Amino acid sequence: MKNRTYILAVILTATLLVAGVTPGAAKDINSNAGTSAFPFLKINIGARAVAMGGAFTGLADDEASLYYNPAGIASFEEKRFILGYHNYVADIQTGFVGYIHSFDAIKSAGLYVSYLNYGEFTETDEFGNTIGDFGGGDFLMAASFAFKTGYHLSFGATAKFIYEKVQEFSATGMAIDIGGKYAADRDVYSLGLMIQNLGAQLSALGEEKDKLPISVRAGGAYTPRGVPITISSDLILPFDNDLVIAIGGEYLALRPFYARVGWNTFGSNFRAGDSDDKWAGFSVGMGFDIRRINISYAFSPSADLGESHRITLTGGL
Repeated sequence: MKNRTYILAVILTATLLVAGVTPGAAKDINSNAGTSAFPFLKINIGARAVAMGGAFTGLADDEASLYYNPAGIASFEEKRFILGYHNYVADIQTGFVGYIHSFDAIKSAGLYVSYLNYGEFTETDEFGNTIGDFGGGDFLMAASFAFKTGYHLSFGATAKFIYEKVQEFSATGMAIDIGGKYAADRDVYSLGLMIQNLGAQLSALGEEKDKLPISVRAGGAYTPRGVPITISSDLILPFDNDLVIAIGGEYLALRPFYARVGWNTFGSNFRAGDSDDKWAGFSVGMGFDIRRINISYAFSPSADLGESHRITLTGGL
């Protein structure tokens, strides 16, 4: 047990050290930033996970695992659902609906859809005259499958179909997520690894196709025995941006009420110019259980872009 605790302590310490030695990474513009198709794929889902800074790859113990690490759904032994709504910045809205079906103690499958609505925009001609309105949005449909190879180890994969439309232009793509998770005895700690959005754009809005926003996620979570708190951390390496560090915590002593807090270095990207907004990247949230349903809320300030609110319902069927 001491060895296992030591291993996780090393992982969490390494995460904090990396965060400390790379504080300027998010301030410098990466040459690959903005070059990937379907950027909405990078928007985190699930109020609980977002409140914990998006550090969920290693934890992956609720229905939001469909997004963060499909291996996590192998632990469910009943039918589950997730409904999520996100009031994003600049009146952008997103939603997520998912269903998980457990076949037995070792195999589960899931289906989910998500969307992003950009809202309405005023269309003008080259002289600045208003000629109408137009809108746009993104849509994702996905199927997941996961299985256990014993109590400790599980694997999962997700296949995705992606559709995007702006005015009369549209684009499509296909992608897969592949993940693995290791859970220690009594779930004292867990580790996760996933590659996300591995695929290609099938058709583009313009003439040239772009790469998908592929990323590699690795994380760990720790719930000390006798201490009512879960600590999680993620290292996220996107192929189109700098390394992202996510750290989160969940306070469990007040169950069925939960308090959560998190920090994600990607939030620094929301600062404009020399903005001194120190809260960008931080997130807070809460949740509570009502019988078989959990209701969660997350708030995350996005510096100069505004504020972001999420509410999610999860539970058994």
